Amino acid sequence: MTTSLPTTANLSRRGLLKFSLGATAFLATAGLGASLTGCTAQTPASGFITLRQSDLPILHALMPVILAGTAAADTREALLHRLDNKLASLSPAMLKLTQQLFDVLALPVTRGPLTGIWGRWDNASNEQIEAFLRRWENSSLNLLKMGHASLLQLLQMAWYEMPESWAQCGYPGPPKV
Repeated sequence: MTTSLPTTANLSRRGLLKFSLGATAFLATAGLGASLTGCTAQTPASGFITLRQSDLPILHALMPVILAGTAAADTREALLHRLDNKLASLSPAMLKLTQQLFDVLALPVTRGPLTGIWGRWDNASNEQIEAFLRRWENSSLNLLKMGHASLLQLLQMAWYEMPESWAQCGYPGPPKV
């Protein structure tokens, strides 16, 4: 029988539960605080159906990184409106989850620790955004992996649905009937 502690710190089941409970309490408190102070407006931005003003800087920062190598930069506003239309067709539950993802990314109290981007999205470099996306993609937390996949799928779905993207990927368009 040894009485020495292991040299590597393993997270026990109890430790994981404590961490999860703490993280849940932190995010719930941050979300409640934001909703009580009006930080997360639920009204759409001018000209949009579902996208809120707080969502737009996030999407403007993510688009050039996620859609790098495409001509999406030339069609940013059209892309945002296409995404907005897609979000408007989601079920209320899925829309709420997507808005919660944007809220976590918009609030400084959650954005910094979860993404590594401590300043405003407008000031984040492409390298910082790439590091954040890699961090979420390779996270041990499935919730962050799902957030990463959601961000990629939302923007890629909106871009590749636009006729402007078809020539770049060799798609001739739908057949003429």
